[in-house]
Amino acid sequence: MTVRREFIKKSLVGGSAIAIGGMGFSAKSYASILGANDRINIGVIGIRNQGSLHINSWCGMKSSHNVIVKTICDADELLFPSRSKMVFDQTGIKPKEEWDMRKVFDDKEIDAVSIVIPNHWHALATIWACQAGKHVYVEKPASHNIWEGRKMIEVARKTNLRVQVGLNNRSTNTIREAIKFLHEGGIGEVYMARALCYKARDSFGMAKDSVPTASFHYNEWLGPAPYRPYNVKKSHYNWHWYWDTGNGDTGNTGPHQLDIARWGLNKHEHPVSIYSTGGIYGFNKDEREPDKRTPGKLVYGGVETYGHDKTFQETPNTQTCSFKYSDGTMLEFETRGRYTNHEGSKGQEVGNLFYGTEGWLEISGDSWKAFRRREREPFAGSKDDGVKQTGDHFTNFIDAVRAEKNEVLHCDINEGFYSSCLPLLGNISYRVGREIRFMNEHEKFINDPEADAYLKRVYRKPFVVPDIV
Repeated sequence: MTVRREFIKKSLVGGSAIAIGGMGFSAKSYASILGANDRINIGVIGIRNQGSLHINSWCGMKSSHNVIVKTICDADELLFPSRSKMVFDQTGIKPKEEWDMRKVFDDKEIDAVSIVIPNHWHALATIWACQAGKHVYVEKPASHNIWEGRKMIEVARKTNLRVQVGLNNRSTNTIREAIKFLHEGGIGEVYMARALCYKARDSFGMAKDSVPTASFHYNEWLGPAPYRPYNVKKSHYNWHWYWDTGNGDTGNTGPHQLDIARWGLNKHEHPVSIYSTGGIYGFNKDEREPDKRTPGKLVYGGVETYGHDKTFQETPNTQTCSFKYSDGTMLEFETRGRYTNHEGSKGQEVGNLFYGTEGWLEISGDSWKAFRRREREPFAGSKDDGVKQTGDHFTNFIDAVRAEKNEVLHCDINEGFYSSCLPLLGNISYRVGREIRFMNEHEKFINDPEADAYLKRVYRKPFVVPDIV
């Protein structure tokens, strides 16, 4: 693709061009370089846990879709050897390694990026990527707060780039079938949806603040978040349970089920009323003095830890959220972080339930069943024939990049934004401790400066989401 890029670069030089990644043309023009058969070079930003899934997915598309993982990027260089081997073993290509994502965006050979880093980085990384002419696949939730999510839509539209949110149920064939069934009136008029997230998690314990390893670029990992001392129990993965970096399980696993619920209800707007309550149950959240700690020591990553029946997480492990839309339609969400029964005919831990005037429907994993009124046997549902029913969200993204059409995306940033706002709104209600009323057209609360304060954060310089993208 280099020759083609250079030709277009020369043809676009002019007064209307802007500098993107060191090149004299616009992000919109740069993105249009891709053709139907050109290789697509991917940069994977964030290669721990979920990032490994992204690497494997892109590597699996080398032969079928001419996709190459050109660069892997992570603030922790300790991951590079194993992840580079992962790419090489599957493709025969050794990827470039970077710990600063800005170098990935500056690389004119990169066409698209996966953003698989903590939630507080999603918006700024997406904005930087689009401004550099890269298409983006960003993990859920789309953003850490509502204001910056709107900025993500603005930059995607301004640059005419594809931005897909990783709400991958949108590409699951059987779930798409279930949603179509709901929209066509399969259980009558749907008036309520429930989203379930029952994931029992033990306390991850506590640890003393310490010094990060030399391989971990902690300042870049913190990025937009306010500075805090490094703590092994507040960084890798555990960042989910602290407000500065994560959104709790409501904003971790919850976005998937909330997205299905909103999709099934066919809502393309925000709820007008939100109420959430919950707390941290099952273990002591208070850090004790050293001489009062639980006897015995456990070592985690070489750091002394204590109190594994305790936690100093900030987000609730048990939470309920109730959303009401302007027409009265209801959406309920619940996360249970300790011990629980299961629900629905299959005993779901994670899934969805829809209630209509003629019956109800359940979604569990990649299967669904519909029941009439009070009947105990389903009258419709997915086939349990052992055939894999899941689609491929990554393939859908590549198809949209090649087609240069947002409508090809199964979860364009606009769709992903509205679903991602549900856990964000629920958490705001939880934090202020009462019902909140939201204005769709202004994306602000009604006469509620306390709640409005959670719509946007104070960004740590130089990691600032700009007002104008």
